[in-house]
Amino acid sequence: MVNHGLRFPVRRNVFQHTLILLSIIALAPLLFLSTAHADPVDKNQTLVFYLENDYFGGTDRHYTNAFRLTWISQDLTEYDEDTRLPRWGLPIIRKLPLVNRPGYQRNIGLSVGQNIYTPENISRRDLIKDDRPYAGWTYLALTFHVKNTEKLDVFEVAMGIVGPASLAEETQRIVHRWVESKDPKGWRHQLRNEPGINIGWQRNWRLLSKNVGGGFGADFIPHLGVVAGNVSTYANIGGEVRFGYNLPLDFGTSFIRSASGIEAPVDQADPRLRPRKNFGFHLFADVDGRFVARNIFLDGNTWKDSHRVHRKQWVTDMAAGFSIVYKRIKLSYAHVYRTKEFDGQDQSQLFGSVTLAITF
Repeated sequence: MVNHGLRFPVRRNVFQHTLILLSIIALAPLLFLSTAHADPVDKNQTLVFYLENDYFGGTDRHYTNAFRLTWISQDLTEYDEDTRLPRWGLPIIRKLPLVNRPGYQRNIGLSVGQNIYTPENISRRDLIKDDRPYAGWTYLALTFHVKNTEKLDVFEVAMGIVGPASLAEETQRIVHRWVESKDPKGWRHQLRNEPGINIGWQRNWRLLSKNVGGGFGADFIPHLGVVAGNVSTYANIGGEVRFGYNLPLDFGTSFIRSASGIEAPVDQADPRLRPRKNFGFHLFADVDGRFVARNIFLDGNTWKDSHRVHRKQWVTDMAAGFSIVYKRIKLSYAHVYRTKEFDGQDQSQLFGSVTLAITF
């Protein structure tokens, strides 16, 4: 009992220090905004912070919280121009599918993130057999982008840990203490520790772009992709429709899933890179349908016995929201409706998604 009492504060302090470090990293580009000039697009980097929480849907259950911090490099002619990449990995990178086509812009992305899942009733201490398991997923991701103004391919490799080592329990307890919410009681039933790896690819198109005059316009950005790994395996298809003033020249607003980081400007015509027309706003609607073959957060651990429920194969996200562009900042909010993910789930889920993209 004494050892358990000593371990939690140490792990909690590590997490708090990590949050402080991530906050400093996220805010650092703001120091450059006041002196930033309209540099060519290939000289700009973009930092994107994502936060998704079911508090915006008035609940505290299932997919309850997630954050992701993504850095997108400046444009590269070839990936080996970025000296931070290990030289031994370049032959492998050159063989990656779909992201080595000549004549396109290239970017490298790095991400850190955490997802948290709980059953509906977090006040119960016993195992709730007909509801989803407690689970956490903390990960690092490396992405490779290849794009022009009309098409973007993203190849991503994510590696992390599922289970107590993800520190999802500590995260939820700390946040609930801050907001004075009820303490979750059932984390001792969470999934067991398991290293995770996901490999994914997604293609996005900018289609049907239309200017209607006065700076107003609309576009349609469909996408399709596939993800494989012991954490998630699925194929997805969907798209986003946007309408507004001074639409950003990017590939829309992404959510916390594979192939995020599509908010970076593609061309100098983006309002974030124009000195006099650096304000814009738009409304958007997004839909993403997935055929799911594996979801560790519902199917349970791969090699160990754990709590699990019967996963549904078809899941759909439908979202509506708005974005504001001011100088080098793009701020977006979306309200997301997700269909039921497993048999016995009482209700579909609502959650909010906030995205802050800073180009510097």
